[in-house]
Amino acid sequence: MKRLQLQRWSSSVLSPRARTGGRLQQHLYYSLRRQSTISPAPQAESGQFFNEQPLKSPTHLTQSSHFKYLLPSPPVEAARESAKLAALHARLYLPSRLPLETLARSLVDASADSNPDFNNGSLATLGHDLLTYYTSEHLLCTYPRLPLTVIFAAMYAYVGPKTLAAMAKEWGVEMAAVPGGEVDPGLLQFKRVLPGTKLEEEPVKPVTGTERPNEHRTTWRRSMTSRIVYDNEFGDPVKTADWTVPGSEHTKGVTAEQANATFVRAVMGAIYLHAGRPAAKRFFEQHFLSRHLNISDLFNFSQPARDLSRLCARENFEPPVAKIISETGRKSRHPVFVVGIFSGQDKLGEGAGASLLEARSRAAVAALKGWYLYSPLNVRVPSSMEEEGATPWKPVHVDLGEVIV
Repeated sequence: MKRLQLQRWSSSVLSPRARTGGRLQQHLYYSLRRQSTISPAPQAESGQFFNEQPLKSPTHLTQSSHFKYLLPSPPVEAARESAKLAALHARLYLPSRLPLETLARSLVDASADSNPDFNNGSLATLGHDLLTYYTSEHLLCTYPRLPLTVIFAAMYAYVGPKTLAAMAKEWGVEMAAVPGGEVDPGLLQFKRVLPGTKLEEEPVKPVTGTERPNEHRTTWRRSMTSRIVYDNEFGDPVKTADWTVPGSEHTKGVTAEQANATFVRAVMGAIYLHAGRPAAKRFFEQHFLSRHLNISDLFNFSQPARDLSRLCARENFEPPVAKIISETGRKSRHPVFVVGIFSGQDKLGEGAGASLLEARSRAAVAALKGWYLYSPLNVRVPSSMEEEGATPWKPVHVDLGEVIV
């Protein structure tokens, strides 16, 4: 019978003093390499690491252990010793070329560590641009007739902050109570907003502090064209940045939703930098496009009959006519009418309701959704041309746009 290696399998429960000398020496070796972005450490002001020196006495170990409490984020070397970080890397099936150090950096929000070399600010910016680009080209090529309001809503549903925060929770990302150098690198670290802070809500009208011109005018109309030019990818006003001095004690905190959304964007940017474009696009398809979104539920028509008449006039169709297909219980308490909208001999839509007006309205809505939700076969997005051995590009369908009333 083979003898058990007690010293090997029991090392996870033994104290550092009971472990072998090599393991203890390795643990002390990385504990002396520290990063810092604050002033208490003299060498940390220049953004450098501490010198690597072997341990000479327990006094040095006691002094070096105090440095991690002065650090705004965990040291880089601690990423290799984090079980949470390794589990997250394996759970998301991330590429092997993505190191644990970069994944640990994506978990550090800018509110926790103001040094751009150690927080996820730059990674989140790149990941945000990639997510919006891949999502927009997917929507525009798959549904070329969608109105812009529906596109904004679909963009928010796919890569909005609430969706990204929900994805981070599904991935099993845990949040640290307070950021610091002694925190496990596998925890999401950010500075929380103070209790009683009034959270800013999405404005309905242009407010002071946005990048829109003439924002001081209360009667200024926000047209759909101006939302494309001045607003963000979700159709919301872009507020001017209100940054504080890096490293100051008055840095504003963020909510848990914002920190989780920033982390997901940073992971996307890190995959693109380390594993390349194919891996980033594969990650986007597996984690974002795989989520079911019913586009038909995003429509909201106020006067569908009028919109359908304008659409038929623009496309040179015959004027739409409503006809009763079937009915039951006309003189009862719960009648049901089935009405169809016809353009010549072609039926555009069909709807059922408790009254003729309700059935006609639902039929008009069905006809409009049938037009706007048109999707061509064999859709190819522009980013597919970057693949190796891509076939010649065929232009996608370009529609005239939504009906303007």
